[in-house]
Amino acid sequence: MNIPAIYHRAESNYCFALDDKTVVLRIRFAKGEQLDSVSVLYNNKYEIAKHQFRQKLNHICDDSVYSYYGTVLNLADSRLAYVFEIICDDSVRYFCEYGIVESYDFNIAYLNSFQYAYINRNDIVENVGWLNNAVFYQVFPDRFLKASKKDESYINAKWNELPHPKSFYGGDLDGICSKLDYIKSLNVNALYLTPVFCGISNHKYDIYDYYTVDPMFGGNDALKRLVEGCHKRGMKIVLDAVFNHISDRSVQFQDVLRKGDKSEFFKWFVIDGDKVNNQRDNYCQFASCPYMPKLDTSNKDVQRYLLDVATYWIRQYDIDGWRLDVSDEVSHDFWRMMRKAVKEVKPDAVMIGENWHNSESYLGGDQFDSIMNYAFTKQMVDYFVHEKIDEVELVQQLNGLLMRYTDTTNNMMFNLLDCHDTDRFYSLVKCNKDKYLSALAMMVFMTGSCNVYYGDEILTEGGYDPDNRRTFDWNKLNDPSTVQFTRQLTSLLALKQQPALQRGDISIREVDGDVTIKRSCDVQTVRLTVSKQKGVFVEEWFGNGVAENISNKYYLIQGRLK
Repeated sequence: MNIPAIYHRAESNYCFALDDKTVVLRIRFAKGEQLDSVSVLYNNKYEIAKHQFRQKLNHICDDSVYSYYGTVLNLADSRLAYVFEIICDDSVRYFCEYGIVESYDFNIAYLNSFQYAYINRNDIVENVGWLNNAVFYQVFPDRFLKASKKDESYINAKWNELPHPKSFYGGDLDGICSKLDYIKSLNVNALYLTPVFCGISNHKYDIYDYYTVDPMFGGNDALKRLVEGCHKRGMKIVLDAVFNHISDRSVQFQDVLRKGDKSEFFKWFVIDGDKVNNQRDNYCQFASCPYMPKLDTSNKDVQRYLLDVATYWIRQYDIDGWRLDVSDEVSHDFWRMMRKAVKEVKPDAVMIGENWHNSESYLGGDQFDSIMNYAFTKQMVDYFVHEKIDEVELVQQLNGLLMRYTDTTNNMMFNLLDCHDTDRFYSLVKCNKDKYLSALAMMVFMTGSCNVYYGDEILTEGGYDPDNRRTFDWNKLNDPSTVQFTRQLTSLLALKQQPALQRGDISIREVDGDVTIKRSCDVQTVRLTVSKQKGVFVEEWFGNGVAENISNKYYLIQGRLK
């Protein structure tokens, strides 16, 4: 047995509570380890010396290196102590906090058993239910549709022209509002907007006034109309919170430019010296952009200011949450405070971090509900675009990603194929519709929400920024081939509302060269198969175990993937 590969940690993604009497346990072994059985011996930590309950763990999945086993414990007591029993080659060993031992004395379990000492309700990661089956439609407001009556002197580009970094087309919030019925018709139930507050750029990630919707987008009243329009249709709306940095045009930074360290805002920023130098290179910035100085989110005044912004738009406009820009560069302390402030105002308001890498430290229930799942995006790119991995490797990567976080977190994950920060996935697959729809089908079947970037449904092409931010070509809705594709996409998105895809367990396997994703709950099992030989199809089993192929009812890609 490969002992160094064995791993478990209490109160982590290997041991987490669903409620005060239900705990999920996982343990890791070397991949391919031939085990006779794995069990957990457990009880109330005060009673385990006298009696141990036994429950078998089942093999969950494999990634490229490890095998994972798991089970769910239904407890009578919220004070848990436990030890793993591992039988391999007819030899019994035990795994506790000391590691692998050949025998275990439960009389001293209080010293070295694994423990979830007490399951406190307010430490349990809360599931925001609507994220489990959310289908987001992401809009870059300047590029969707122009409908507001406003000063148009800033517009410097014609609709459908290819964008440049400083192109302004005139799209606004009233334009989005006027198309909410269209958006909802795609089987979308949530809207995510890139920043809408006052900024100099077309993207508005350089905000200088957090309390005013940019007049280019129609002002605060336009946002109010949009939020009301979404809620009237049963849709959620999430805005972009840019709290890592601010515009150099902001009153705060302008005051620092004038007064140096005499400014009341000097400590809002991270400046080397007693003033900003002429080269504008002695203060922390977003990336290497002098026009976006970084805020010091450890500063109490900065914290109070941003927390007021975060709660203001929820209290006054009833938005449903925030996508958090550059969230991994902001202090954990601030995110903890923001979570408490936001949840106090609206408990089911969401916090979705823009984290591109492993984010366990943010997803313990004290900071984010979810992150933008770029790890999933990369797996789709590696398989469908670069063909760097085969079906076996893809399944291993997806399973490894599921084991990275708790089930609760996975059920709220923000999955995406593309967005305003990536190439359009349709362009990456060289405009292969089958590949695009196959990747979309996998995204729909993954736990958590899924995101459609505006224009994806009409086969909008685009490379990296700014090409990925083209205007929405409304004429394409009259193109028969585009209409057919949109219907296919819409049918796929409808699957997200199936019970098994909302709350079901997930199993990802490679079977005879095909990738299968099976989702199961008490009333339904739905299985997706992605095959390079047969295409993509869906099957369903009802609670009575009778199988019914529902490919025609829902969706089938005809022909082979190219």
